[in-house]
Amino acid sequence: MDSEEREQSQPLPEEPVTSIEEDGSISDDQWKAMMDVTMAIYDYREPDGHDPSRLFHRSVNKRLVPDYYDIIKDPMALSILKQRINKREYKHFGEFVRDCALIPHNAQTYNRPRSQAYEDALVIKDVFRDQIKKLVQIGVISTEESEFPDLGEIPEADPLPDDDEEDEDEEEDDEEDSEDEGRRRKKPGPKPGFKRGLKDAQKQEPDARKKRGRPPRVDTPMETRIKTILKGIRKFKGPGGHMKISHFERLPDKAAYPDYYMETKDPIAIDLIKRKAKRKKYNSVDHFMEDLDLMFENAKSYNQSDSQIYRDASDLQVEARKLAEQEKKKPDSEYLMEDGRFPLPNGILHRGELWKVGDWVHIQNPNDVTKPIVAQIYRTWQDSENEQWINACWYYRPEQTVHHFEKHFYPNEVVKTGQYRDHRIDEIVDRCFVMFFTRYSRGRPRDLAPDKEIYVCEARYNEEKHKLNKIKTWASCLPDEVRDKDYEMDLFDVSRKIKKVPSPIKHLLKEDAKETDDLPRPTWGADNAPPVVGAVHRRPRDENESPPPEPTPSPPPPTMPPAPMASVTPRQPMPQPLMNQGMGVPSHSVAAPLQAPMPTPTVAHTSPVPVPPTTFQAPMNPQMYQGPNHRRPSNFVPQTPNSAYQASPAAHPYSASQQPTPYAAAAAAVAATPYPMNRAAAPAYNPNAPRAVEVFHLSDAANSAIPLDVRQKFQCDDRGHVIWFSTPPMDIIRPRDPKLKHSLEYLARQSERQKQVAERKRKREEEEKQRADEAKRLRIEEEKELADRISALAPRAIKALASQVASGTEELYKMLYGDEAASAQAADLQARERRLLVERAAQQQRDQIQAQSLPGSAMYGNI
Repeated sequence: MDSEEREQSQPLPEEPVTSIEEDGSISDDQWKAMMDVTMAIYDYREPDGHDPSRLFHRSVNKRLVPDYYDIIKDPMALSILKQRINKREYKHFGEFVRDCALIPHNAQTYNRPRSQAYEDALVIKDVFRDQIKKLVQIGVISTEESEFPDLGEIPEADPLPDDDEEDEDEEEDDEEDSEDEGRRRKKPGPKPGFKRGLKDAQKQEPDARKKRGRPPRVDTPMETRIKTILKGIRKFKGPGGHMKISHFERLPDKAAYPDYYMETKDPIAIDLIKRKAKRKKYNSVDHFMEDLDLMFENAKSYNQSDSQIYRDASDLQVEARKLAEQEKKKPDSEYLMEDGRFPLPNGILHRGELWKVGDWVHIQNPNDVTKPIVAQIYRTWQDSENEQWINACWYYRPEQTVHHFEKHFYPNEVVKTGQYRDHRIDEIVDRCFVMFFTRYSRGRPRDLAPDKEIYVCEARYNEEKHKLNKIKTWASCLPDEVRDKDYEMDLFDVSRKIKKVPSPIKHLLKEDAKETDDLPRPTWGADNAPPVVGAVHRRPRDENESPPPEPTPSPPPPTMPPAPMASVTPRQPMPQPLMNQGMGVPSHSVAAPLQAPMPTPTVAHTSPVPVPPTTFQAPMNPQMYQGPNHRRPSNFVPQTPNSAYQASPAAHPYSASQQPTPYAAAAAAVAATPYPMNRAAAPAYNPNAPRAVEVFHLSDAANSAIPLDVRQKFQCDDRGHVIWFSTPPMDIIRPRDPKLKHSLEYLARQSERQKQVAERKRKREEEEKQRADEAKRLRIEEEKELADRISALAPRAIKALASQVASGTEELYKMLYGDEAASAQAADLQARERRLLVERAAQQQRDQIQAQSLPGSAMYGNI
């Protein structure tokens, strides 16, 4: 039913119906008025064709907006209004008015003042008032019932969120459309007086350093043709000045037009077509035109041939085909970018590898070659000099950001930035991969080589405000071309428990730092590179920023005799299963004698000497072991027992170069004392025998000089001493069992889950049975109540019927006999009585004759 038919079906003002039901609550006319008001909101359009009710048709999806129901305690939507009206749940009209007022009030409470939802809420609020005011004028409701209740003050808007990059592309598309429509969507902005927290010194940073943007446009000729056609059909307007395309911007509401989705097999609208074009789903202009023709054909099949929508669909279909033919006739050379860029949508072949959109890469970092830039490719193109380029989104390492000094990060964590930078293809160093933190602990990408670095990402980094905000939807961080694609994983046997570690630049906090200090600035280096190093501050944390994790309590001080100073007992090589355990093996795990005699090495012990923090190195590269499925790189060269155990500065977040904590006794790591064990048997020297694995430990003083958070990152014995090995552990690849079986833990969990499912099913069945019994009881009560009412009303109905028959008889006699109607009626009554007497006497006589004719009647009569 269109708006004209609905207006014709509404009651006329001259004929209000105000009959009240027996319970005295809401009349039939008021129920109809409620539905008319609701449908009027659906039908209302602004002069430019905009539908302000579109955002309020259905309740907010909790998956898409999880915090909505934390703020809005009484959600309301137009679909809920219709449902309550159809079920007649309202007790009086004022409840309906309150629900009407609740829709715009909720929108104003949750959304920012200058957002589209906020402005649409103000529009439908006025429409609600106007529609309810009309009901007062025609006498359907009273003035008191029409007043909007006080639902509380609209709270002031919070500061702008920092993760608005998720919708930047969508806002860009909306702005393009609004240029043609003359209607620009207003973006949320801060309230007057809102302070961004940026000082003048920070504002003077070069724009190239802190800019937050989006990747450049590098459209193929086909994509440019599609955009030209979409922009061209927006220029055609109807008789009233409205854009003809406005009917097809979005699909009709399913609640308001359910029959549309029953009749239309493949519904589609402009917003869906634009989304497919943006995500590179079309392979030709003809492919795009198939969807455009489908949209117009759907409109023509659903609407009447004399309707405005049908005529607009026919006109636009013809014009779109003309535009498509014009665009296809133009050569591709006319669609080159102004700066001479030629897109390479299939990627770039470089060094025998194909680099395409969506690939994670390491890019040369001019500031620090040991820490390449972590980035994801967004664009690939070739310039006028045939040089190939990529545009990539940078991901900063924690030490390249400005954050609170108590901030903790995951090992190997990076944060997404708004930096989309151009790089030549030869600046790519290697492949890598970035996983969302929800997947990082479960496995690793299947097609990624074992020697490639894997990072974890949890947050975005706002370089203007120096804030880290958790990412809500990982897909919003990816290029459009790969948002719908997923990657396969090799799952770990057991999910890894990843513990966050303190900031790697925590030591940069000034001793006199205060909460009132200005935000520090990062240290910049080369132009096209991340900061050399970030900064930390002591400013108060935001409300949405979680506090640092609780520190792990220190172990009790060990009570052990002083360690020997000059000798160490050689040990047998570790069994293979134990050597795959990671960074160390407890000293008591090896007890077998050596097969080859070896001398007792001597290790000099010196007192701890303060050295610069950069000289402290981890005993081995923790990157060498990443789980049971990790494979050693092909270029791995095992270190000899005499080689120094130094981790690469960029190999892993645990490496000391990324955590230059100033502890004075770090040099004690190289002045270790031997671990006392197996002193009884000292085998003879054999120069041809392989050197056994030796285990060392620090003295109490040297061990306690190392901060606890650093010690916890390495293998320790049962007394809390860091264990040092003379050779790195071997990384044994365990053979895959062709007949995998579930573990006992998995089977136990599966059994428990089945019990929980059965219990939930039983509870659900009980609830359904209770609901069915309650419905049956209510139905019986309703039937009994109806029968009682019928019994009470039946005598009154019979009496009313007799009265109507009597009055009708009198009128009939007056029509036939005029003034003699009374005498004629009396004569007819007397005649009727005589006839009844005669008939009764005749009947009695017939009964007597029949009785005499029966055999034995005389005998029975005598008896």
